Amino acid sequence: MTFFTDYTNLVLIVALLISGGLLLWPAINGRGRGGLSAAEATQLINRRNAVVVDLRPAGEYASGHLPAARQVEFAELQAKIGQIAKNKATPVLLVCQTGLQSNKASRIVAQAGYTEVHVLQGGLNAWQQAGMPVVK
Repeated sequence: MTFFTDYTNLVLIVALLISGGLLLWPAINGRGRGGLSAAEATQLINRRNAVVVDLRPAGEYASGHLPAARQVEFAELQAKIGQIAKNKATPVLLVCQTGLQSNKASRIVAQAGYTEVHVLQGGLNAWQQAGMPVVK
C-alpha cells in the first residue's frame, strides 16, 4: 500500500495514464482507421481494379489528379452515386485534397450500398508527398 502513497510513484502512474490515453486517442476518436496510405491505395488500384473517385471541383481536378480517377464533385455525389461503379462490390477509393471530405463522402457511398469503400489518407496532398504520379 505504500507504493501508492509515494509521490514519485504517483507521478509515474499519472504519466503512464496520460501517455496511454494519448496513444489510444486516435482509435477512440474514430480516426485510427484513417484510410489507406498512398502505397496501400496503389496496391488496391493495381491488384483489385478499384474505382478512384476524385471529389474535388473540376478546376482542382484539372490541375492534377490520380491516374484513372473519375471526377464527381462532393456536392453532386448524392445525385451521381449510381454512376460510380456498376458492381457495388467493386472497391471504391475516395480522394479529395486533404482527406476530410473523403471521410464524409465514405458514409454516403457506403449507405448507397457499396460494400468496400476506402479513403486516401491525407488526400492528394499525401499522394504527392509520397512521390506518386499525378495526371494533368
